[in-house]
Amino acid sequence: MTRHRIAILGASGYTGAELVRLIATHPGMKIVALTADRKAGAAMAEVFPHLRHLALPRLVTIAEVDLKGVDLAFCALPHATTQEVISALPRDLKIVDLSADFRLRDPALYAHWYGHEHRALELQAEAVYGLTEFYREEIRAARLVAGTGCNAAAGLLAVVPLLEAGLIDPDEIIIDLVTGVSGAGRGAREGMLHAEVSEGFHAYNVASHRHMAEFDQEFAKAAGRPVTCSFTAHLAPQNRGILATIYLEGEAAAIHAELARRHAGEPFIRVLPLGESPHTRHVRGSNFCDLGVVADRRPGRTILFAALDNLVKGASGQAIQNANLMLGLDETAGLMAAPLFP
Repeated sequence: MTRHRIAILGASGYTGAELVRLIATHPGMKIVALTADRKAGAAMAEVFPHLRHLALPRLVTIAEVDLKGVDLAFCALPHATTQEVISALPRDLKIVDLSADFRLRDPALYAHWYGHEHRALELQAEAVYGLTEFYREEIRAARLVAGTGCNAAAGLLAVVPLLEAGLIDPDEIIIDLVTGVSGAGRGAREGMLHAEVSEGFHAYNVASHRHMAEFDQEFAKAAGRPVTCSFTAHLAPQNRGILATIYLEGEAAAIHAELARRHAGEPFIRVLPLGESPHTRHVRGSNFCDLGVVADRRPGRTILFAALDNLVKGASGQAIQNANLMLGLDETAGLMAAPLFP
């Protein structure tokens, strides 16, 4: 198999490290360039000692990286910085962006949710939303793919098929989601200190979380009309993992049957038996998303669950899944490792 030449822009963050970890055993990809800002000049082993066994290029600034001959670049850069970086990249370079910069199709909505005008409107217009299970053919033909938010991925994989099938009331969707601290990134922040997070549990960005914009966008597309769900994210004292608990108006048996039908053959979506709920520890370190359906004690109501690893299926694994399609590789290449347990 031909090994495609890969660059990772922003390799010193958590998602960058996950990309390196997963691509290290990928049969069709070879890392030829790694960039960082503050860590430029360092070896990857100095930044992430768990990767010291790998032969990797040294970290350089984006300005220093040689993209000649690179087939695809992963951009694992902070939100609001990627637009200008990607605008300056070669137009024939395939790109998978892990930031939020190209997820929203409507520039006005982007400005509303992110607080500034979009700086690369022509690129935003061509970007394909990177939830592979729903945009597979568009991704296969794309030059620029915008990876979803990790929280958004969990809710969308569970709910979109039900809206498309007309099985649930679009006005009765409540998503109560718990996520690990790595979802906040690697930057030093007081609120992410061990003493601030451990032995506690709290909601954050209540009624203002930016991933709600992705729910609005994708739920409306699936339902064929505007949909505004209720969504609250909570921070749990764990490194990885997302568990979404979703309250719906609809019959559990029909919901379970539709999810099983829609995701049949999907390599990374595991629909559990009716009545079983998933655990984050059963997907940790993997590209799997586990879905569970339980009938509520109230007739006509259902509790739906989605569990995934925010750094893999919620970010870097999903990005590689998309890149596989863009490069004409097997969609599952490099991603079939079993979850880590315990």
